[in-house]
Amino acid sequence: MYKLLHGLRIIEAASFIAAPSCALHFQQFGADVIRCDPIGGGPDFRRWPRAANGHSFYWEGLNKGKKSVAINLTTPAGKALLQRLVTAPGPDAGLFVTNFPAEGFLSHDRLIQHRADLITARVMGWASGATALDYTVNSAVGIPQMTGPASLGDEPVNHVLPAWDIAAGLYAAFALLAADRARRQTGQGTEIRLPLGDVAMAFMGHLGQIGEVSETGKDRPRYGNDLFGSFGRDFRTRDGRRIIVIALTGHQWKDLVDTLSLNEAVAAIETELCVDLSSDEGLRFCHRDRLNPIVADAIGRISLDELKVRFEGTKVCWGPYNTLSEAVGDPDLISERNPLFSAVDHLTDTRYLTPGAAASLGGFERGTPGRAPVLGEHTEEVLADVLGMASCEIAALHDAGTVAGPAGSKAL
Repeated sequence: MYKLLHGLRIIEAASFIAAPSCALHFQQFGADVIRCDPIGGGPDFRRWPRAANGHSFYWEGLNKGKKSVAINLTTPAGKALLQRLVTAPGPDAGLFVTNFPAEGFLSHDRLIQHRADLITARVMGWASGATALDYTVNSAVGIPQMTGPASLGDEPVNHVLPAWDIAAGLYAAFALLAADRARRQTGQGTEIRLPLGDVAMAFMGHLGQIGEVSETGKDRPRYGNDLFGSFGRDFRTRDGRRIIVIALTGHQWKDLVDTLSLNEAVAAIETELCVDLSSDEGLRFCHRDRLNPIVADAIGRISLDELKVRFEGTKVCWGPYNTLSEAVGDPDLISERNPLFSAVDHLTDTRYLTPGAAASLGGFERGTPGRAPVLGEHTEEVLADVLGMASCEIAALHDAGTVAGPAGSKAL
């Protein structure tokens, strides 16, 4: 955890990936992030993958280092308490991250009645307010019809990476910091509404795919494992290992041809087709049916270890296909040698390598990531520090069932 945002306070009332990851980015740069959880946990508290003790690896991964206040959000008193926490005073406070509906007790219009300069970052499904998940947004913009082998026809291919959730979490963090900077200059707060659907559609435009289909009037077909617009796909080595090889740039292509001793074969294809394959990656894509077999044949004659030696020091972009279990423990990937990771004891009764902030900032110490909180672990601390409540007031909230502490939960 870096300390660049030390003193900044984020209140989070959210579940699933996008909004909690937004707040996690703040925490990993030093902000004090306070989760306001329903008593017993929200809809993602027990989400798979789960450990033998019932705790969620998923939940603890997205909420490590945060504080937790457990509130009964089904009661007027609980809702009012959360509103007080969100709008509590302070120049480094009044920052709220949520995926609750835009209307209701956490609507921005209601909250600014208590703090006019509040900044709300609200992750949504669609801009209309309709519900969506990463997977339904992905299906709406056509990605599953571009993924997989051509033999599938029009059968969709879903994927396991929630790309739009991840992008939305990152974008929400950026937008919230930008809004905070503007507030420091103008004193004005705002509500940021960030629909997953808008993130997806924006990036489809940024990547040129809206322009492509607008001009051609056609959808991009499936190309299997071939990289669209360039040279790249999977190949099998002599000892049966699958690797991926990509040649986006001329230097990458030249070094690939040189190290595999393909100069004569490639020159013959260039002469036959009257093209210079080193000058345009698109040409390497167009003529992939001629290039793939000769690259596959060359790689198929070499073991993985021999390829490592040949490619060492070159600009060839390549790598083996690993399973995650193979990546965990690889000294160059997920290992204690990698400063991104630290071994941490978690609520799942498991000690495993845990990532801190992904960026490496020169001159700043990254620090060690913390574990996720026990539900309600910080209830009394936060109510006392943020709202200035006396112990008797907090006790009364406990007695009324408005809040809960970590009683009955295992604290590490």
